Amino acid sequence: MGTPEFPDLGRHCSVQHCKQIDFLPFTCDRCDLSYCLEHRSYIKHQCSKAGNNNVTVVICPLCAKGVRLIPNEDPNISWENHVNTECDPSNYDKVTKKKKCPVRRCKEVLTFSNTIKCKDCSVDHCLKHRFGLDHDCPGPKKPATTSSSFWATSLLNVASSFRENRQVARDGAGLRRSSSGSAGQMEECPQCRVKFSSVTALVEHVKKVHERNNQSRVLKMSIDVCPKCGRGFRDPVSLVEHVEKDHGGTSKA
Repeated sequence: MGTPEFPDLGRHCSVQHCKQIDFLPFTCDRCDLSYCLEHRSYIKHQCSKAGNNNVTVVICPLCAKGVRLIPNEDPNISWENHVNTECDPSNYDKVTKKKKCPVRRCKEVLTFSNTIKCKDCSVDHCLKHRFGLDHDCPGPKKPATTSSSFWATSLLNVASSFRENRQVARDGAGLRRSSSGSAGQMEECPQCRVKFSSVTALVEHVKKVHERNNQSRVLKMSIDVCPKCGRGFRDPVSLVEHVEKDHGGTSKA
């Protein structure tokens, strides 16, 4: 047994009528004896300890699942446990029914090697009908409108309308500023900070509101009124400049 270089190489088959030397022997996981290629299985070398290691599985006709029979137990008990706990008849069609090409009159069974998924309709077809023209492809599906996209669109619409309204308001304010600038500057009451478009309106406000309430802090002032437009001025020089600029240099009404 073995060679001069490797004296421990190889084993004789443990079967009495064989005793063949095998340089790559098989060791039984039950009896721990060495056997050749021909006698490596439990049945071939009639292993006496292989009974507890045998596994028997039966296929359930209801759900097509494998039911393992426990050694030294009545098979009827194992069967009843399976039926009462994990048997699912709906699984039978999933296991036994083979998927076929959805094209009409095509009976090609779809397997791992002959299945092609269409990029447009995302449906599996056989190799013969893999192109869109061969299976009447309806084209890519339109994405469904979700609530998030709906709210996003609504917010964008509201933001755009708000931006337009703000621009319109700015334009209107600019027009009002230009018109008020041409009519005269804003006058502010030194007591209550109320603004008026003309000095005349300011004086009337002071007389009606503050002088009647004996508020001595209000300063009385002389007002020069333009005979043309009725605009009041605190300074006569400003009145003259106004007449020359806006009324062509004449102060006659």
